[in-house]
Amino acid sequence: MRPEQWGAGDYADRMAVTPPGGALPPPSAPAVPPPGAPSPRMPLRRLGWRRFLALAGVVLLIAAGALFMVFTLGESLGAEALLVGVIAAILPVPVLVSCFLWLDRYEPEPLKYLIFCFAWGAFVSTAISLLVNETGARLFKDWGLPAALTAVLVAPFIEELTKAAGPILLLIFRRREFSGVTDGLVYCGLSAVGFAMVENILYLGGYGYRTGVEEYGPATGAQQVIAIFIVRILLFGFAHPLFTSMTGVGLGVAARTADRRVRILAPLAGLLLAMMLHGTWNLIPSLAQITGQPVIALYGYIGVMVPIFFGMVGLAVGLRAWEGRLTERTLPDYVRAGWLTPPEVAALGSLGRRHAARAWARRVAGDGGVKAMRGYQFAATRLALLRDGMRRGLDRKPAERDRTAREERELLDSIAAYRSFFVGRDPQAPVGVWDGQRYHLRFPDGSRRTVEAPDEPVVPIPVVLAPPPPPVGHAPHPWHPHG
Repeated sequence: MRPEQWGAGDYADRMAVTPPGGALPPPSAPAVPPPGAPSPRMPLRRLGWRRFLALAGVVLLIAAGALFMVFTLGESLGAEALLVGVIAAILPVPVLVSCFLWLDRYEPEPLKYLIFCFAWGAFVSTAISLLVNETGARLFKDWGLPAALTAVLVAPFIEELTKAAGPILLLIFRRREFSGVTDGLVYCGLSAVGFAMVENILYLGGYGYRTGVEEYGPATGAQQVIAIFIVRILLFGFAHPLFTSMTGVGLGVAARTADRRVRILAPLAGLLLAMMLHGTWNLIPSLAQITGQPVIALYGYIGVMVPIFFGMVGLAVGLRAWEGRLTERTLPDYVRAGWLTPPEVAALGSLGRRHAARAWARRVAGDGGVKAMRGYQFAATRLALLRDGMRRGLDRKPAERDRTAREERELLDSIAAYRSFFVGRDPQAPVGVWDGQRYHLRFPDGSRRTVEAPDEPVVPIPVVLAPPPPPVGHAPHPWHPHG
């Protein structure tokens, strides 16, 4: 992008102005890579010494937390109870992780950040929370207060704060990896799943198996493990992810706003709501025990927590669909600029259409075409999010705007490289060129015809892209190159 070619509009109107699609082959013979050629990849970032030191510090912190928790749980539970607790606590993890990855299918986050959030919740958050909760319990005991107050007045605050700390660090230092509320739910949800896994080891191995073995033997220990597994995991395994998802919503809102006040207040509001919900959850069984009315717990869980849970599930599913439709709202700008065709944008609007596009790519270009289509869809989604961020004015500093311009160009180049793997390979589709407004098709009989784009294009038929002609008689459009 060249600054002197920017138009007079706002920052959202400053599009890349290099000729779209790279080198333009003749319409009769589109350029395609040979079969078996490697798929193009997104450009990688260099690992400088500062990033290396930060990464090393994070890894050491997580490793220290892991060692502390293994030593603490092993000393308090014993080897046999620890092994039973680990096996039982790990069983639900793949299911919960899969649910969050399902939410993130349109624009999957880097695996390293997903692992970071899970490990942060599993080791760093649990280690800090364990120390603070034990300290709080001792203080309440010294003050002559019941230790159960720790679950209501201490645990919700420290646990939600530490679980959210990892995703908050990502938002501060890797804001571009937060594309919205969906990413906030995924990052915070995985942190909560990691926390719940380690906490369940304590309950299943300690309060379940070890207590039962000490009282009546291994059979009773196994029965108690099953009972706790049913209650804590099958019935209420959503608790920790539900609490921390409130913070995730706040982080997602902060990531997609240019208002500094919202960037600060939204995460704080989400974190406060998570603490209140967590404290209410812990308060319900305490009230039922104090009053001797188990029905309080039943009414509290069914009347309060279950509706909140289903409301959050509905919100997550709606946000997932919104992320898919975002491409249909933002990428038409690139269609008018000649970088994409209308059918390609339509084929990105839902997971069903994306799957159909990958099936088509496999048919015309084999496994390499499928990999290229996956990369193409990922890059197009990133481009839509980047464009949406431009419209929202997320980049306030010149350096941030320059970086966004470079990233936009890299994504456009990647899209052009990916689409070269399958464009022109379908023998059932006419050879054509898209000039940003209409198709110029060549049919098998040798005739050429100009065809307008349909109102509702749904078939992914990539064609060769032509640089749009410079406007005649008025100032150049900001999306078009100067003549």
